[in-house]
Amino acid sequence: MAKSLVIVESPAKARTIKGFLGPGYEVMASMGHVRDLPIRTLGVDTEDAFKPTYEVIKGKGKIVKQIRASAKKCETIYLAADQDREGEAISWHVKAILLRSGAPCFRVLFNEITKSAIARAIADPHQLDMDKVDAQQARRVLDRLVGYKVSPFLWRTLKTNLSAGRVQSVALRLVWEREKEIEAFVPQEYWTIKIFLADEEGRSLEAVLALENRKKVKLTCAAEADRAYDALCGEQYIVSKVDRVAKATKQPAPFITSSLQQESSVRLGLSPERTMKIAQELYEGVNIRGEGHVGLITYMRTDSYRLASVAQKAARDFIRGQWGDRYVPSRTPVYGSRKRAQDAHEAIRPTNVHRKPADLTEQLSKQQFRLYELIWRRFLASQMEREKVEVTTILITAGRYTLRASGVMKLFDGHAVLWPAKRTEEELPLLEKGQLLTLKRLEKKQQFTKPKPRFTEASLVKELEARGIGRPSTYATILSTLKRRRYVSIESKQLKPTELGRAVCTILVERFPELFAVGFTAQLEERLDKVEVGELSWVQVVSDFYESFRAQLVAAESAQSEVRKAIQRDSGEKCPICERPLLVKFGRHGEFLACSGFPSCRHTQPLHKHREGTPPTETDARCPKCDAPMVRRAGRFGEFLACSRYPGCRTTMPLSTGIPCPNEGCTGTLVTRRSKAGKRFFGCSRYPECKFATWSEPEAVTCPACGAGAASKAKKGNKEALVCLRCGQEVAR
Repeated sequence: MAKSLVIVESPAKARTIKGFLGPGYEVMASMGHVRDLPIRTLGVDTEDAFKPTYEVIKGKGKIVKQIRASAKKCETIYLAADQDREGEAISWHVKAILLRSGAPCFRVLFNEITKSAIARAIADPHQLDMDKVDAQQARRVLDRLVGYKVSPFLWRTLKTNLSAGRVQSVALRLVWEREKEIEAFVPQEYWTIKIFLADEEGRSLEAVLALENRKKVKLTCAAEADRAYDALCGEQYIVSKVDRVAKATKQPAPFITSSLQQESSVRLGLSPERTMKIAQELYEGVNIRGEGHVGLITYMRTDSYRLASVAQKAARDFIRGQWGDRYVPSRTPVYGSRKRAQDAHEAIRPTNVHRKPADLTEQLSKQQFRLYELIWRRFLASQMEREKVEVTTILITAGRYTLRASGVMKLFDGHAVLWPAKRTEEELPLLEKGQLLTLKRLEKKQQFTKPKPRFTEASLVKELEARGIGRPSTYATILSTLKRRRYVSIESKQLKPTELGRAVCTILVERFPELFAVGFTAQLEERLDKVEVGELSWVQVVSDFYESFRAQLVAAESAQSEVRKAIQRDSGEKCPICERPLLVKFGRHGEFLACSGFPSCRHTQPLHKHREGTPPTETDARCPKCDAPMVRRAGRFGEFLACSRYPGCRTTMPLSTGIPCPNEGCTGTLVTRRSKAGKRFFGCSRYPECKFATWSEPEAVTCPACGAGAASKAKKGNKEALVCLRCGQEVAR
């Protein structure tokens, strides 16, 4: 019989740790939280020091029963949940359900799931850190108060099933305010002139017009650009100054949660949510030939750049053996802590640097491999000697004008062997002051200033981190909630607020200005940090917050009708019954059009957003119910076919691509559909008789191998190719 019980969060972690500890230990998984606030009630007594009421989560009864039964047979219980605030709270809840077991409960902490780390943790158990528990409890209570008080207000004002998360709404506000900046932005015209030159040996050089009479050139119209262009055509070009400066580019810091999510999004195309899921799998462990089940990376929810000295030494030894002494810096690189960093855990790194990604291709899935390689490369690059380059700046005089050319020459690759910098400058020819150059051609180009780009998932995480909003464990959840609630849509990998998101943000910012202020949210995070280190009482933090929040809530409730009217807008269409203007309103299923004469006129109809304001276009298709022509319309989920006799006939049909279904023997065509999550896909028009479906946009191409008439783009090795949707063979257009 096992003498000790170790309780972790996930089955994968349980299997790994069980293999390290042996028969004297039983290892069980709690599957995350076992207790939480009740679902159907507030669960927080606002009259009694915000005392929370916890209950076993629905569906966790069986797990709780099994853990209790095992605990009664053991002499010692080790609580081994993740080592962040939430992990501490999970351990506290597990301890609460085991109070009657009689066995002592200890907390064990480890940053990596390796045999040595687990052995050290078991040998050095601790008591629960109640300050951490209180900090997490304060966050949970604050979020419950906001969610269960503000969300119903949104339901009554807009539509049901909306949420007003405390941090998620501030993230939405950042996206919404960036969108308003873009819409208000007025482009300014400017011109640039590039000059293509060559020296006497024929080596080319590209320069840009920089100065006129030693002042910065500003070409704001075509006339100014033409004047400069014409003047440069007749000038002599002489090198007036050559600057060569040797620089060492700093190594990239090892990954923390936010930087991992950003780089994974940019380099691998993974969402923060997907990145964290894969990182969790690497942390909990995979089967490695000859080693068994072992964790490959350290804990992935961290805001600290700190690294264990033993890991740094191992990295230096590996670098020396792989690339030589030149690549090992004389001093081990140190990366300073960020402002507001909790600094509770190490940076994200491989548990064993000798496990090269190339050696794990068979043990890891494709995405696991790519993320592990990213972490492995970044960690080693952070411990290598700096890359050394020579930056060259050449100034060229042409009459009253000065041109500038810039270039970079690599002197020593250093850390760039694993983490190369993205550069646009090329190496310049070696020129000397006074050297005469020959004009090859001039190129003038009209351009316009651009607004700040919309946030991507990566840049929003960076912004949240910079402003102190949320913590490493919350970034992925914030983004997934915004997408799931359809407060934002993703267009060309950028986040754009939907009409629903705009309406929600308008209400929250107008009626709860303090609660959803960016600065206030960051200050609240700092107060939670103080709870974690024992400087503040969690009850005091919640009380201070609730006092002003309650007053804002009362004021918002009293002005509900005004709020509802404020978000309505004129659609520009007339009511077909009474000719009054139709208003865009929000209902249970989203936006719709309603007569402004309500309640005397109760006409409503779906909201049709016509492209560029044009009316619906007639098609050759006929309505299957009344035989009227079908027209092409655009709704909130994309284009579709609708009966032209609407509202007399409400028949709608998915839009056909005209491409035949690739399933052999099927006579249907592929039509555009939407999943429950709103994502577009293409399926057979004869569904449910034919269930063919694909996410890839089809093209009408006949496959020479099987005769199917549909193909789509797909990855074939390192290139993108057109492949048949029936047999998968590469086809040509």
